[in-house]
Amino acid sequence: MINYLKGRVIYKNDKSLILENQGIGFKVFCSDKVMGEIKLGQDCEIFTFLYFKEERVELYGFLTLEELELFETLKSISGVGPKTALDLSSFGSLESLRVEMEKEDFHRKIKGIGKKKMQKIILELTGKIEEISKKEKEEQDEVLETLVSLGFSRREAREVLGKLPKEIEDSKQRVKAALKMLGK
Repeated sequence: MINYLKGRVIYKNDKSLILENQGIGFKVFCSDKVMGEIKLGQDCEIFTFLYFKEERVELYGFLTLEELELFETLKSISGVGPKTALDLSSFGSLESLRVEMEKEDFHRKIKGIGKKKMQKIILELTGKIEEISKKEKEEQDEVLETLVSLGFSRREAREVLGKLPKEIEDSKQRVKAALKMLGK
């Protein structure tokens, strides 16, 4: 599986680019957003998804892991192909995509999505967002309880957890960062 590429962009058109890495050119399909950010001749790093179909193999590229994860989530929805998932993944997160999709004219912006398909995607995304939110809440509660068991008040623990950077996602790392902030 090819999950990451680093190299120089040697060719670029509307929907794809060729990324040269150690003498090998990889054709990578990218969203309009990504294509707008990457310039010809530029060195770049791209997270990729390798897609197999009976008659072809394609690489889809993303600038962030979050976009790649959103693509994979969208691709898992029945009836959503890789090209549609690629366009939708440029919104960056499940929540921002759901907000955009609820706008009245959204289905006209993305090629290949009619109103019914859009409603189906929103339904499935809502379930996935709730799953993710529940998991995040459980992890937050686990970190809170750990801090309380170490002798901190719930109020102190909640305040510190609210100040932690969003980039720290791992429970153990959150506890360590919270303890540093609390001076212990």
